[in-house]
Amino acid sequence: MAFREISYDAPDGLKLYARVYEPVRELEKLPLVCLPGLTRNSRDFHELAQTLAQHAQTPRRVISFDYRGRGLSAYDPDFTHYNIGIEAGDVIAGLAALDISKAVFLGTSRGGLIIHIVAAIAPQLLAGVILNDIGPEIAPAGLLQISHYLRNPQIPSTIAEAAEIQRAVHGAAFPALRDADWERFARAIYRETDGVIRPDFDPNLVRTLDGIDFTRKLADLWPQFDLMSELPMLVIRGENTPLLAAETVEEMTRRHKALQVIHVAGQGHTPMLETGRLPELIAAFVAGVDLRAV
Repeated sequence: MAFREISYDAPDGLKLYARVYEPVRELEKLPLVCLPGLTRNSRDFHELAQTLAQHAQTPRRVISFDYRGRGLSAYDPDFTHYNIGIEAGDVIAGLAALDISKAVFLGTSRGGLIIHIVAAIAPQLLAGVILNDIGPEIAPAGLLQISHYLRNPQIPSTIAEAAEIQRAVHGAAFPALRDADWERFARAIYRETDGVIRPDFDPNLVRTLDGIDFTRKLADLWPQFDLMSELPMLVIRGENTPLLAAETVEEMTRRHKALQVIHVAGQGHTPMLETGRLPELIAAFVAGVDLRAV
């Protein structure tokens, strides 16, 4: 196995899960903490984590989390606990369990929102930040697309069928993906239990989207973003994303003078981080954070 599995207690006692990818050799390098999207889990980062843990020049420890109600973490009996404040506390508890006091954080979609909360409540943990197709402001139309998709799921009978379902839903936004990418995508989203394939998250998670008015501007996190203005930061934006507006990236760049931006052609929300040159670009960015931390 390329990783070891850990189980730890959330502040309220719920059992949570994470993966730890140890480097091929020990160097004084910052660990990378990977936080997935709304309904996603630690498997999203498997290929990237392997690449970075085995990197020829800068191998490093990589930790990826399953939030409560996702993957192998326990489901919460109270669905209102599925919120970025509680999930940020869960991540902080996981890092304490692993004795990690500072790291580079990579957040995909919701994971990036959680990073904003960490910046407000535990800024000492952040050495650098990578935001994958997310910023302090979310386009309501993009969140509406996600809500519609989650409320109308198609249940596959095989992983191959699951991959075709995902291609049918997302293919127009991801023309760059190949067959192998779609299958890997499906294996990260679904889990087979007792011969039945289901999305790997608590169905009650969708209830957290109830009551949102998608015709109005959503609450933003600009004050929390500004707390990270002195940190090394990389933003990855999919060319076809409906969630992270180009105007939001422009404002992020105005507020954060050293912000780096990667535009990913042929992908939408969210770019698959193991594809193309992204692993090497991410490795180079994190290595730069190492140098700054010396």
